Amino acid sequence: MAENKHTSLKIPGVLYILISYIPWMVYWVMSGMGNSSGIAIALAISVILIIPQILHKNFNLMDLSSIIYFSVASLSTYLFRINAFIENSGSLGYSVLFIMALFSLLIKQPFTFQVAKKDFPEVYWKDKSFLLINNIITAFWMLIFFANALIYYFVQYPTTVILTNIFIAFGTAFSIIFPMKAPAYYVSQALKRHEWQIDVTPQTSKGSDEFDVIIVGSGIAGLTCAALLSKRDYKVLVLEQHFQVGGYCSSFERKGFVFNTGVEDISGLWEKGPLTYLLRELGLPKEDLFVRNSTIYLYKGMEIRADDLEELTQILANMFPLEEQHLLAFFDDAQKAYAECYQDGDKYGTPLPAELIAKVLGSTELVNYPRNHPHFYDWMNKTYQQKLDEYFENDDLKALLCALLGYVGAEPDKTNASSALTACVAYYLHGGYFPKGGAQNFANALRDFVETHGGKVLTNHKVDKILVENGKAIGVRAGQEIFKTSIVVANANAKTTFLELVGKDNLDKAFMENIQTLKMSPSAFMLFLGVDMDLSRYPTLIKDLDEGYEIVINSNAAPTLAPALKSSLTIIANAVYQDFPERNTEAYITKKKEQAELLVHQAEKSIPELSSHVVFQDAATPKTFERYTLMPEGALYSFDQSTDVKRPYFKTPIEGLYLASASTFPGGGVEAVVISGFICANDICQWQLNAG
Repeated sequence: MAENKHTSLKIPGVLYILISYIPWMVYWVMSGMGNSSGIAIALAISVILIIPQILHKNFNLMDLSSIIYFSVASLSTYLFRINAFIENSGSLGYSVLFIMALFSLLIKQPFTFQVAKKDFPEVYWKDKSFLLINNIITAFWMLIFFANALIYYFVQYPTTVILTNIFIAFGTAFSIIFPMKAPAYYVSQALKRHEWQIDVTPQTSKGSDEFDVIIVGSGIAGLTCAALLSKRDYKVLVLEQHFQVGGYCSSFERKGFVFNTGVEDISGLWEKGPLTYLLRELGLPKEDLFVRNSTIYLYKGMEIRADDLEELTQILANMFPLEEQHLLAFFDDAQKAYAECYQDGDKYGTPLPAELIAKVLGSTELVNYPRNHPHFYDWMNKTYQQKLDEYFENDDLKALLCALLGYVGAEPDKTNASSALTACVAYYLHGGYFPKGGAQNFANALRDFVETHGGKVLTNHKVDKILVENGKAIGVRAGQEIFKTSIVVANANAKTTFLELVGKDNLDKAFMENIQTLKMSPSAFMLFLGVDMDLSRYPTLIKDLDEGYEIVINSNAAPTLAPALKSSLTIIANAVYQDFPERNTEAYITKKKEQAELLVHQAEKSIPELSSHVVFQDAATPKTFERYTLMPEGALYSFDQSTDVKRPYFKTPIEGLYLASASTFPGGGVEAVVISGFICANDICQWQLNAG
């Protein structure tokens, strides 16, 4: 929603309050001198003020109250010769303004809200905090009006004029300052107990078991944080329970075939994307690590394949000709919103949540965020379903535009539109990428960077306890080894971090109960196949929206992932953790076999005779993922990413303990956890742009 082109010609809101106050000032000054003509002049000014509002059918409650009051006062004074409106001008006038302000609050339309609309574009108007701020400002003015009415009733002239004008000056100042400071104040108050800061001086002498920062887990968020800190000369230790780094961003090899354990389509690699920023920061060549994916969508007998947004838009327009203009408008809106999301990323590599905008960029930036990011702010305050309904009528088209919603793991009416934009629609705008050489190649590149810059990465080191003393992190215990630090970064699920590694004795009951109730995201069943078929004529990704599965031909993105003339592919389907029996039981083995046979049968619709060419087969269930990554329920995106779930803040109630993972802002996916790693590293460096 763009700001009106003529906004610059409008009278500023606070100034308009003062202009609306003019007839009252004239009235009180002249009535105080015993001159009844002040009523007529005030009425005339009120009429002048109300005429433009009549023409635009947009009324200001204070101006309406003025014209009603001065009309009644004129009739009483000039027609019925009643002097009350002259003799008691102050107490009567301010009493009416008090009633006006109170009435506006009762009908949930604070009178300053109408005035504030002159200063802020429409995207602010439905924001709850914007309405709350105006409720407070209106209540403040209501108290001023009430106080001034009492002053005129009990105090003598000219003291009345001095005192009432002082209160009006206070009201004006409050109306200017409070809207600029309130959002940051509310955000900081909500997270007050998290706003600790640990001072660390890199390069100072430390013992062999002492580190500036210890990172528990080597997923991409942890490795991102470790790489950035090691570049800035922090002594970093990464501890990983598995025999290799990467978490979900890892690979394994069987009989010459290489398979990824979860990562096959990565966003954030466009010009201003977080991964692009990370690679540039670390000096890692993008072309060595990622290759652009090719994708085909299967839907109701239709095959949809496009290499860029223009081609996709044209294909969809041909399929749904009545929606052509809507498609153009939708993607135009999405492009603007996505660009706005990342327009401030040049400073710190990532977009920032509200609390960090206030802390790092200042309260003014937080207040101006909707104004400076109108399209993205609109997406932030709607569900994806609302956005689709806003533009489209055809349900099939809406379903197609939800094709990548599995990357969020929630239904469109439970998915924040901004999450859908950055995690799904972004692929239409800028494409997705496959990790060249396999996902392990990317994770290993980050590990190597850490180690070549003085950091240490230890695999097969499962952290059993995060050590806490007097509410502060002091180190970790891994088996019989203790490593000391004042900063611990938990690159593990928050439930595991708090319930197992920190323990309930170090956290308050309400916090622990909240963590325990957080719902996990969906998981998946993955079938890994090595086949003696050359599948290079197919795209890398085949997404069957009808059957609800996806085929990833790994070797099409990276030929080295399979022997010559053979192919490595993964078939992925959504899965529920509770649907699978305990591992290593007969029921579990049977369930895996049945699921694998079903997926092969479904995949043969796209790749005929697939089952007769399988030379290697294995499968992973949610319980497999839980075993190897220690992620509860094998959840792909940590916590559920619907609008019902609020992720914990990246700074915990334990001083020195950070979260850098899919458990915190902005959620799951490689791009998202890179953002999490960036934020954590920057906060440890106290947001110094040239740290290190």
